[in-house]
Amino acid sequence: MRPIDIAKKLNISTSALRHYESWGVLPPVERGANGYRNYTELHFAYFECIRAMNEGFGMTTTVEVLKLLLSNHVDEALWIVNEAQAELQSDKLMAEKTIEALDAKELDNLDRWGRRKWMSIGEVSKATSVPASAIRHWEKMGLITVSRNDENGYRIFSPTQIRQILIIGTLRMAVWSLDTIKQVIHELDHNNIEQARRIAKDSLRFLNKINRNRMKGIRYLYRLIEWEEGSIS
Repeated sequence: MRPIDIAKKLNISTSALRHYESWGVLPPVERGANGYRNYTELHFAYFECIRAMNEGFGMTTTVEVLKLLLSNHVDEALWIVNEAQAELQSDKLMAEKTIEALDAKELDNLDRWGRRKWMSIGEVSKATSVPASAIRHWEKMGLITVSRNDENGYRIFSPTQIRQILIIGTLRMAVWSLDTIKQVIHELDHNNIEQARRIAKDSLRFLNKINRNRMKGIRYLYRLIEWEEGSIS
């Protein structure tokens, strides 16, 4: 297959094909007597897989997975995909937890977080699935204002601050800008949760779109694996 024919089918440039080849994510490419690359149907399947996986997983993961596939480490490649999906599932659960928290009628409803008025950073991390290191980082960025225990100086969090942490985590994973996140938190502070709820739902829709794109990428990847294993046998 000529490079120009593959490029037209995938709606990309021939230079993009050369870039993919230079990254080491294609089987060896032979050249004709005229020096031009001679791609095969297998190469085309790799190009399709690269394009499909990049939409959902990004190029870094795509390159890592296909290099493993080329070196015949199929299971290792699939486990990387599985790990990425597990992280996406965790992000989805956080988005749902955020929406649930924002749908509560009162910001100071303590029952959902337990009977205690204040929680430690470790307890908040466990309740929200947000790492304590991320919470401390957001504090340094000025996204949240953290209270301190008068006796020991440890960080303590109210239900309102826990909701702020949930919404920040949801917006960060959906790649919202820092200014947008600060605006949402500002509105949350003023008990205007409609905007926060809307953006949290937008974030969940964003994750749903990523998941669909990833399912498409996985379909092309597994088809490629079957092709390779069929050719090996």
